Amino acid sequence: MGLIAELPEITLLLAAVVAICAGFVKGVVGFGMPLLMISGLASLLPAEIALAALIVPTVVTNGYQALRQGWVAARRTITRYRVFLLSMTLFIALSAQLVAVLPETTFFIVLGVPIVAFCIFQLSGWVPRLKPENQSRDEAVVGAVAGISGGLSGVWGPPTILYLTAINTPKLEQMRVQGVIYGMGAVVLVVAHLRSGIFNAETAPLSALLLVPALTGMFLGGLVNDKLPQSTFTRVTLIVLTVAGLNLIRKGLWG
Repeated sequence: MGLIAELPEITLLLAAVVAICAGFVKGVVGFGMPLLMISGLASLLPAEIALAALIVPTVVTNGYQALRQGWVAARRTITRYRVFLLSMTLFIALSAQLVAVLPETTFFIVLGVPIVAFCIFQLSGWVPRLKPENQSRDEAVVGAVAGISGGLSGVWGPPTILYLTAINTPKLEQMRVQGVIYGMGAVVLVVAHLRSGIFNAETAPLSALLLVPALTGMFLGGLVNDKLPQSTFTRVTLIVLTVAGLNLIRKGLWG
């Protein structure tokens, strides 16, 4: 609890607000929580602490999302996307070890640029189409990209969403797949950052503290998702993600 005691109350309050907002977005569209959390928390805390703080909320919320339709459906998803999952988890484990040595400015720019590019492409209506015969290769490549991004920043949603969109995944399945992929990646992230030292006795309590506001936001977002068109909120979320990505680039360039 040492780190929590050292932080100003206003910082903790703003961190909770960030977690609620990020959870809300995840409840609406199934993704975006780690990205919004790292962007928001990095404006309040050092990059390594911000990364550690999102780990517990990410693990728990993705576990819930993955299992919402039951164990059988989740197991079927794991089998179907096994190449993607293996590639992603391997590269999360490898790239996570670079966090402690990667300059903070590079960290933000490397994360922000592809996020903004992804969002702009999606908002412009561009949707890539992949051939079924290249499925294993495509999953391995995109999984590696997602893993590198996840290991360095705790965010592997944009490459995953881009891939699922490219193969025209149905909405209900996509929500479950996101939960499984993000959940498994989050577990690996915990292990990787226990090894890197990012997630430790000092940072873990802060991460646990943000779980309740993140779950609250996710619950509220789920209620909205049930009542309003998914496409509208997907577009709003992409706009929010674009702003978050630009904020990361700004922080990387000018601090």
